Amino acid sequence: MDEVGDPHLNLGKINMLTKNGVPNANSSKPNFSLLGDPMLRMAYPKYEVYTTQINGVDLEVFTDTLKSLQEVEFKGFVGDVEGNKLDDFNGFIYPTVFDKESYVSTQNNDGGVVQNYYTFDKVIYKGKASVINGDFSFRFVVPYDINYAVDSGRVSYYAVAGSNDGHGFNQSFLIGSSLEGAELNSEGPQIDLYMNDTTFVSGGITNTQPIFLARLEDDNGINTVGNGIGHDLVAILDGNTQSPINLNDFYEAALDTYKKGEIRYQLPQLSEGTHNIRLKAWDVHNNSSQSDLDFVVAGGAEIALSHVLNYPNPFSTYTEFFFEHNQACELLDVRIQIFTVGGKLVKSLIQQVRNEGFRTAPIPWDGRDDFGDKIGRGVYVYKVEVRNETGDTAEKFEKLVILN
Repeated sequence: MDEVGDPHLNLGKINMLTKNGVPNANSSKPNFSLLGDPMLRMAYPKYEVYTTQINGVDLEVFTDTLKSLQEVEFKGFVGDVEGNKLDDFNGFIYPTVFDKESYVSTQNNDGGVVQNYYTFDKVIYKGKASVINGDFSFRFVVPYDINYAVDSGRVSYYAVAGSNDGHGFNQSFLIGSSLEGAELNSEGPQIDLYMNDTTFVSGGITNTQPIFLARLEDDNGINTVGNGIGHDLVAILDGNTQSPINLNDFYEAALDTYKKGEIRYQLPQLSEGTHNIRLKAWDVHNNSSQSDLDFVVAGGAEIALSHVLNYPNPFSTYTEFFFEHNQACELLDVRIQIFTVGGKLVKSLIQQVRNEGFRTAPIPWDGRDDFGDKIGRGVYVYKVEVRNETGDTAEKFEKLVILN
């Protein structure tokens, strides 16, 4: 293979070819400089990913067109550069399937020359599938919103198994038109929203730069193509409809299924106080749903507590204490004291907790006092006191009811 076509060039050759390949190179060459070792290579994947079948037909003889609303299955394998399957490759593959190329232009932000070019930028499916003994397969439903002109689509792959990885692509299939007799449904996706992790509940505490987490589920899959006007995955923060957040590129289907997946999006620095975020999602049949989430941003300098509760309440022999805080990933000393309404201490629970998110794991209590005796029925007051590693503390009082 000549050096221009070599996929594993070192940085020095890449820099040289860039200089020599630019039009009007005499004036443009100084714009390209390499600061570093010219013999270094980029972290190229070691192996190749090959597509073998679409809808049960060998790729070499596959002539059908992938149509909107059609369920499609791709099969393939991970192999070496000679095309030999790696029977000991067991891991995961991340396929991305694109609609046809789009003709786009640069934005000319710097007042230069506008460049027009073709690119695959309309994702119709992005997921994760298992690779077992080198083989893989995945399924998805082609969205209603594809470009109906018939032309070549593209599937791109990245596979990983421990320290080994591979990549590949294929463009030898057509996509376009619509499936005759396809039945449209009328129910939108199920949407569950969180901040940072799935223990979060609406109205809870977050840090100033939380991760927005959304879990979506639909029998036909989620629409991320972006062809249909208003059919994007869009979040609205604090009612600011003038600056919607497009999340098409942040959605990924779950392992070995196209029917559910999740979004993880890093929100910008937010002011302390109450905020709201709304997500609107569409399935591939163009049905929409939306969901709202309220959250409170609290700075991390001082401990803040909220949603202090025990459940069940009332209870007879067992309950669990929960609370939210703004000290994610910090080691916290927690003391829960239960008092009679007259102020007598009957039980102390002391525990250290460390949570990745902002909601603690449950702290259990069997309804017995410090001597192991069951306490009587009635109303009690409890105090939750939290101390971090720097000595800062916060406390909250709540009530509980014990039944016989």
